[in-house]
Amino acid sequence: MRSPDRESPGAPGAPPSPAELFHRIFELLSAMEEAQRAKVIDLARRLLPTLTAEDIRNPHDFPDLDDPDWQFEDGQLAGIESVRFALRGLARDVLGDGEGREARDRSEIGRQAGASHQGGAEGE
Repeated sequence: MRSPDRESPGAPGAPPSPAELFHRIFELLSAMEEAQRAKVIDLARRLLPTLTAEDIRNPHDFPDLDDPDWQFEDGQLAGIESVRFALRGLARDVLGDGEGREARDRSEIGRQAGASHQGGAEGE
Protein backbone atom coordinates (compact mmCIF):
# COMPACT_ATOMS: atom_id res chain seq x y z
CA MET A 1 0.00 0.00 0.00
CA ARG A 2 1.35 3.41 -0.93
CA SER A 3 1.63 6.18 1.61
CA PRO A 4 -0.72 9.18 1.13
CA ASP A 5 2.12 11.51 0.16
CA ARG A 6 3.02 9.16 -2.72
CA GLU A 7 -0.48 9.13 -4.24
CA SER A 8 -0.72 10.43 -7.76
CA PRO A 9 -3.07 13.33 -8.45
CA GLY A 10 -6.58 12.45 -9.49
CA ALA A 11 -9.00 9.83 -8.32
CA PRO A 12 -8.00 7.67 -5.33
CA GLY A 13 -6.59 4.37 -6.54
CA ALA A 14 -6.06 5.74 -10.06
CA PRO A 15 -2.89 4.50 -11.75
CA PRO A 16 -0.02 6.98 -11.81
CA SER A 17 0.46 9.13 -14.87
CA PRO A 18 3.27 8.14 -17.25
CA ALA A 19 5.32 11.12 -16.01
CA GLU A 20 4.87 10.04 -12.36
CA LEU A 21 5.70 6.45 -13.26
CA PHE A 22 8.94 7.48 -14.97
CA HIS A 23 9.75 9.76 -12.04
CA ARG A 24 9.39 6.81 -9.64
CA ILE A 25 11.49 4.58 -11.89
CA PHE A 26 14.26 7.21 -12.04
CA GLU A 27 14.12 7.56 -8.24
CA LEU A 28 14.50 3.80 -7.84
CA LEU A 29 17.36 3.63 -10.32
CA SER A 30 19.10 6.56 -8.60
CA ALA A 31 18.90 4.78 -5.25
CA MET A 32 20.16 1.53 -6.79
CA GLU A 33 23.00 3.32 -8.56
CA GLU A 34 24.03 5.19 -5.40
CA ALA A 35 24.09 1.98 -3.34
CA GLN A 36 26.04 0.08 -6.00
CA ARG A 37 28.51 2.94 -6.49
CA ALA A 38 29.19 2.92 -2.72
CA LYS A 39 29.72 -0.85 -2.85
CA VAL A 40 32.18 -0.50 -5.76
CA ILE A 41 34.13 2.25 -3.99
CA ASP A 42 34.21 0.36 -0.67
CA LEU A 43 35.46 -2.83 -2.32
CA ALA A 44 38.06 -0.93 -4.34
CA ARG A 45 39.33 0.77 -1.18
CA ARG A 46 39.66 -2.62 0.54
CA LEU A 47 41.93 -3.63 -2.32
CA LEU A 48 43.82 -0.32 -2.46
CA PRO A 49 42.93 2.09 0.40
CA THR A 50 44.32 5.22 -1.25
CA LEU A 51 41.94 5.12 -4.25
CA THR A 52 39.59 8.01 -4.87
CA ALA A 53 36.25 7.86 -6.64
CA GLU A 54 37.94 9.46 -9.65
CA ASP A 55 40.66 6.77 -9.67
CA ILE A 56 38.00 4.08 -9.80
CA ARG A 57 36.65 5.55 -13.03
CA ASN A 58 39.98 4.58 -14.60
CA PRO A 59 40.48 1.04 -13.26
CA HIS A 60 43.00 0.11 -15.97
CA ASP A 61 45.47 2.45 -14.23
CA PHE A 62 45.32 0.30 -11.08
CA PRO A 63 46.32 -3.37 -11.51
CA ASP A 64 45.07 -4.15 -7.98
CA LEU A 65 41.54 -3.65 -9.30
CA ASP A 66 41.97 -6.72 -11.50
CA ASP A 67 39.94 -8.61 -8.91
CA PRO A 68 36.97 -10.79 -9.94
CA ASP A 69 34.75 -9.57 -7.10
CA TRP A 70 35.45 -5.92 -7.88
CA GLN A 71 34.98 -6.52 -11.62
CA PHE A 72 31.59 -8.12 -10.92
CA GLU A 73 30.38 -5.24 -8.73
CA ASP A 74 31.65 -2.67 -11.22
CA GLY A 75 29.80 -4.54 -13.98
CA GLN A 76 26.61 -4.39 -11.92
CA LEU A 77 27.04 -0.62 -11.65
CA ALA A 78 27.58 -0.36 -15.40
CA GLY A 79 24.38 -2.35 -15.95
CA ILE A 80 22.34 -0.02 -13.73
CA GLU A 81 23.77 2.98 -15.56
CA SER A 82 22.90 1.39 -18.92
CA VAL A 83 19.29 0.84 -17.84
CA ARG A 84 19.06 4.48 -16.69
CA PHE A 85 20.36 5.71 -20.07
CA ALA A 86 17.94 3.46 -21.97
CA LEU A 87 15.00 4.66 -19.87
CA ARG A 88 15.95 8.28 -20.50
CA GLY A 89 15.44 7.65 -24.20
CA LEU A 90 12.18 5.80 -23.59
CA ALA A 91 10.89 8.61 -21.35
CA ARG A 92 11.76 11.11 -24.07
CA ASP A 93 9.87 9.01 -26.65
CA VAL A 94 6.83 8.41 -24.43
CA LEU A 95 6.55 11.78 -22.70
CA GLY A 96 8.20 14.11 -25.13
CA ASP A 97 11.49 15.83 -24.43
CA GLY A 98 10.18 18.35 -21.86
CA GLU A 99 8.22 15.97 -19.63
CA GLY A 100 10.82 13.24 -19.91
CA ARG A 101 13.53 15.67 -18.85
CA GLU A 102 11.38 16.90 -15.96
CA ALA A 103 10.71 13.35 -14.65
CA ARG A 104 14.41 12.49 -14.89
CA ASP A 105 15.70 15.79 -13.51
CA ARG A 106 13.46 15.66 -10.43
CA SER A 107 15.10 12.35 -9.51
CA GLU A 108 18.63 13.50 -10.34
CA ILE A 109 18.24 16.67 -8.30
CA GLY A 110 17.18 14.54 -5.32
CA ARG A 111 20.12 12.18 -5.86
CA GLN A 112 22.61 15.08 -6.00
CA ALA A 113 21.20 16.55 -2.79
CA GLY A 114 21.59 13.17 -1.08
CA ALA A 115 25.14 12.75 -2.36
CA SER A 116 26.17 16.15 -0.98
CA HIS A 117 25.09 14.98 2.48
CA GLN A 118 27.17 11.77 2.35
CA GLY A 119 30.62 13.26 2.60
CA GLY A 120 31.24 13.71 -1.11
CA ALA A 121 32.78 10.31 -1.85
CA GLU A 122 31.98 10.72 -5.50
CA GLY A 123 33.80 14.02 -5.88
CA GLU A 124 37.04 12.91 -4.29
